[in-house]
Amino acid sequence: MTTKETIDLGEFQFLSGETIPSLEVAYETYGDFTGDNAVLICHALTGSAHVARRPDAGDETAGQARAWWGDVVGPGKAVDTTEYYVVCANVPGSCYGTTGPSSENPETGDPYGTDFPPVTIGDWTRAQRRLLDALGVGRLRAVVGGSVGGMNVLDWLRRYPDDVDRAAGVATAARLDAQCLALDTVARRAITGDPNWNGGHYYGGPEPEEGLARARQIGHIMYLSKASMARKFGRRSAGRETVREEPTDPAGAFFPYREVESYLDYQAEKFTDRFDANSYLYLTRAMDDFDLSAGYESDADALAAFEGELLLLSFTGDWHFTVEQAEVVAEAARTADVDVAHHVVDSDHGHDAFLVEPEKVGPPLSELLETGLSGRTITDTNPDAENEDDSFAPVHTSLFSK
Repeated sequence: MTTKETIDLGEFQFLSGETIPSLEVAYETYGDFTGDNAVLICHALTGSAHVARRPDAGDETAGQARAWWGDVVGPGKAVDTTEYYVVCANVPGSCYGTTGPSSENPETGDPYGTDFPPVTIGDWTRAQRRLLDALGVGRLRAVVGGSVGGMNVLDWLRRYPDDVDRAAGVATAARLDAQCLALDTVARRAITGDPNWNGGHYYGGPEPEEGLARARQIGHIMYLSKASMARKFGRRSAGRETVREEPTDPAGAFFPYREVESYLDYQAEKFTDRFDANSYLYLTRAMDDFDLSAGYESDADALAAFEGELLLLSFTGDWHFTVEQAEVVAEAARTADVDVAHHVVDSDHGHDAFLVEPEKVGPPLSELLETGLSGRTITDTNPDAENEDDSFAPVHTSLFSK
């Protein structure tokens, strides 16, 4: 059984203190709820509620060409929807059905634009909790998410620790580092510097597509590793038959149009067709703002009330959310006496690995949901451990196989 719905949660006060009269949340559910089998999936930055394939979805759902984790979530998949009741909700501030800057302000009849309140990951978590309440779901069997969705998972553990049995943060961190903050800043300024941005009130007129395209191109560079870019593109020319989407300067026409340029142009064009520039501003700011220790003495203090089990997955080729950053979270969990496993996957796909390597992501998630962390040889991957079997080092998902 699957559902695709939008629910009105009524008046919603954001953590900024600002209130909107109505928060609508778009969500999808998969499987049947039996009381103790609910799994919440938290999507990444520009994802939607469409996490798994639906028989009634056709080729497109929620503006995305396909389910973003369709090889991980579904019947017989790692997160098996014949066993678990899976819920995925689009976050506030997005443009895939949940209220955000492009939504109509009921008090004015016009889109909110940048009059929409600032959004934080804490607001995402609070909206998800209210949605689950409306669905009759109390305690979660698990909450799972990748990238900024993994930050959403960590926020669940500090905000509603008694509501989660198991958790998995995939390719995530307790906070972004300065380099990623800097790149996000440049991406946002590409949008706000577009003459069509108009202070965020561009609806009904020309949209800041050029700025959004550049922002997305910066994002794609962040999501790939040097090795994956070398393998996919190298320095190869895109070929004489390939036409640039944008005219170059006269001198530039002398030089080849490379495959990597063509890829970035193609991705930018697809993205501007499906996403809202203001939403990109709002969601990247929410990601940049997140700090697990905010309001607490430390990361460990933030996790101290959580009594369940936490699985962290990181990827060796990911320089956006690094292995070292995941280990910081793992060490904080150990300090807080939280049962934790940090599973490091040897991969050269960069940050995109959590989306494009389901065969490496799926098995540990399946194991977590089915049996938890008990009996795993890497339950503690303390880098200072004297026992070599417990040392912090890249491991493969085969360690989770039965």
